[in-house]
Amino acid sequence: MLKKRIIPCLDVHGGRVVKGTHFRDLRDAGDPLAQAMRYDQMGADELVFLDISATHEERAITLKVVQDVAEACFMPLTVGGGIKTIDDMRQLLTKGADKLSINSVAVAEPTIIEQAARCFGSQCVVVAIDVKRRDADDATKGWDVYTHGGRRNCGKDGLAWAKEVAQRGCGEILLTSMDRDGSGQGFDIDLLQQVSASVRVPLIASGGAGHPEHLVDALKKGGASAVLAASIFHFDQWTIPHVKGYMKERGIHVRTVPERP
Repeated sequence: MLKKRIIPCLDVHGGRVVKGTHFRDLRDAGDPLAQAMRYDQMGADELVFLDISATHEERAITLKVVQDVAEACFMPLTVGGGIKTIDDMRQLLTKGADKLSINSVAVAEPTIIEQAARCFGSQCVVVAIDVKRRDADDATKGWDVYTHGGRRNCGKDGLAWAKEVAQRGCGEILLTSMDRDGSGQGFDIDLLQQVSASVRVPLIASGGAGHPEHLVDALKKGGASAVLAASIFHFDQWTIPHVKGYMKERGIHVRTVPERP
């Protein structure tokens, strides 16, 4: 049986890790390299590193930071933010990234998903989808897709877009509920259920983790293959070993936390 993954996320802005609520009101959460090394020692299964202002500021991601993190850590590294071309992706892979997360460019040029899958393999291509409910009081109305760090409603339906990116060849979907982001109220289970039932690629749940039970729900009820969290780890509410122990007690298969040199 495939083991479920625990994935911390480093949202980087101005050279620092930050965490906000609903993609706003950012708080400082430390140095990217120090945080990455901390999670590596804790036994994180993977790490997501997102330069959250690169696309909005129309600049490339900082390659030096990516290289430093990749060289210091054992865990697989997914990198995103500011990616515009296949050459950008190639550079990140040469600096140590294991997977590439694309969002705004995938919406603007969907064929880049297929190009990247052909060039690097589907397993390298993660499409990040940031969504917000059209009406928070009516779950039947669905979700809109946002780009540029949650600043622009691109007019796409979240469920339809998830189906399309899977059909185009991405290896995973990183699905973030903007309504739940940073709230600590739990993941949007309805959103996860609808997307996981509609696509065959692994789904990473993001947005809302506040307690290990929320992660359990995303995996058991929502159908996610992995759970991404930031605040609960950045601000020491829970550690990865504690969360893995909690999940194991509830029958979820997780990787053993390894001994690090």
